[in-house]
Amino acid sequence: MEWVERLNDAICYIEEHLTDKIDYEQLGRIACCSSYHFQRMFTYMAGIPLSEYIRRRRMSLAAVDLQGKSMKILDVAGRYGYNSPTSFNRAFQSVHGVAPSAVKSEGTPVKSFPPLTFKITVKGVEEMNYRIETKEAFRIVGVSVPLHKDIEKNFTVIPSKWQEISSNGTLQKLIGIMDTPPMGVLGVSICNDAEQWRYYIAVSSSQAQEDLEEYMVPASAWAIFSGQGTNQSIQELERRIVTEWLPTSGYEYGSAPDVEVYLNPDPQNAQYEVWIPVVKK
Repeated sequence: MEWVERLNDAICYIEEHLTDKIDYEQLGRIACCSSYHFQRMFTYMAGIPLSEYIRRRRMSLAAVDLQGKSMKILDVAGRYGYNSPTSFNRAFQSVHGVAPSAVKSEGTPVKSFPPLTFKITVKGVEEMNYRIETKEAFRIVGVSVPLHKDIEKNFTVIPSKWQEISSNGTLQKLIGIMDTPPMGVLGVSICNDAEQWRYYIAVSSSQAQEDLEEYMVPASAWAIFSGQGTNQSIQELERRIVTEWLPTSGYEYGSAPDVEVYLNPDPQNAQYEVWIPVVKK
């Protein structure tokens, strides 16, 4: 299948550049999506973050290079992009459980992490209800935080921002000015490679507020999925969208933002929608 072939082409690119700087945006181009969406797809499909996969592959090859006495530790560290022996030692021990110097002694056990290969597998018959809707551009008003290019770091940034606006009264202020569809508190991830990555906590509103930020969400088609439960529930829904629905849907990622619509913001029993921007293949 074309979608899976693109992911495997991206793995080939990684393999060819393990001793170079790996361009995440190029990975996105190979997979026909943004680097953000590629990282998210990879994490859900592989079960580990992209950065961790690359680290494991590099340390697997580094162990081979160090076996015997032909290559110096400093040379191996530089080969895989580590400018200091300390950072290389830390990365190596986190993967193999031993110091690089120990590998030079014959008989020291190390780990091997082979390259991934993606395949489509059938995972049961649990249904997924969705709808495709094309929406005009709409204006959101709220607060935002910059997002890291390594998306794993955002798993602490975003919850921290939600907690901040919940405790300082900003969330209630946003709810009070919400007056245009979509009606709900929005989590908007702007993660195409043409703009600075940001995450907005906002509402759709026609009202101007000097102390709040504004952004125009562009017109787009979205695949919209409904769910309820806790924060873990929405993450599980997003995982199923990427691993089960998207590969066989006939759609691929569009360039518009990802949108979470919290219809009921109760963190223990939230009702929400997940909007995935899509284009027909």
